[in-house]
Amino acid sequence: MHLTNHGDVMDNILKIGKYELGSRLIVGSGKYADFETTKAATLASGSELITVAVRRLNITDPNKENLRDTFAGTNVKFLPNSAGCVTAEEAITTFRLTREATGIDLIKLEVIGDTQKTLYPDVLETIKACEVLAKEGFTIMAYTSDDPIMAKRLEDAGAAAIMPLAAPIGSGLGVQNPYNIVFVREAVNLPVIVDAGIGCASDAVYAMELGADGVLTNTAIAQAQNPMVMAEAMKHAIVAGRMSYLAGRIPKRPYATASSPVDGMIQF
Repeated sequence: MHLTNHGDVMDNILKIGKYELGSRLIVGSGKYADFETTKAATLASGSELITVAVRRLNITDPNKENLRDTFAGTNVKFLPNSAGCVTAEEAITTFRLTREATGIDLIKLEVIGDTQKTLYPDVLETIKACEVLAKEGFTIMAYTSDDPIMAKRLEDAGAAAIMPLAAPIGSGLGVQNPYNIVFVREAVNLPVIVDAGIGCASDAVYAMELGADGVLTNTAIAQAQNPMVMAEAMKHAIVAGRMSYLAGRIPKRPYATASSPVDGMIQF
């Protein structure tokens, strides 16, 4: 990303623990028709990180259709997640087995508290798992509620990135509580990745304009009428939102402010 009057700013680099990514967009692998469509949309998005529910999609068994084979030769890294886990113990076991099979230690930790309606996280169980996994050397991106207090607790537990939800997973509602996203960003000294609820490109722009370091979206791309076009839209949205945030928006005012100066106007 080149910012005029600021020199060459490598602000497109997203640092999470020991890892560096050339895109601030993270995508998902669920809800696609097949692995090839997943690959095509991911490459169109420019993302370098794709999250995979290891209890649902195969990345560990070389004898079955394997998503890692599909992405061989690309610059896309895998982010195993613990979707489907409802206790800290389940998540811990899932990631231990995944690392043993794949060598991957960059993970998205999620422990779900409500599996029926909201898919909201159980943050207390998430913190428990985070403490254990951090001590075992995992680089943890932690899915959580948009609560700044819990975000700080996760940072203290060893998380490398905080992933507050924008809205319920798959809802497409966009950022429902923008103030809390800002509060989370201010509460921690870690990357903040807005996760869940993104529905379209403007939602991603808004999340980035709030100061998020990145966005994760799956359903918005995978279930769009044209996933390839939406993937590319998200690519541009992330860049536009980040640049807008860095540029510094004008303050909001209740009344008009003339765009053109009045001094020197012709007098009638």
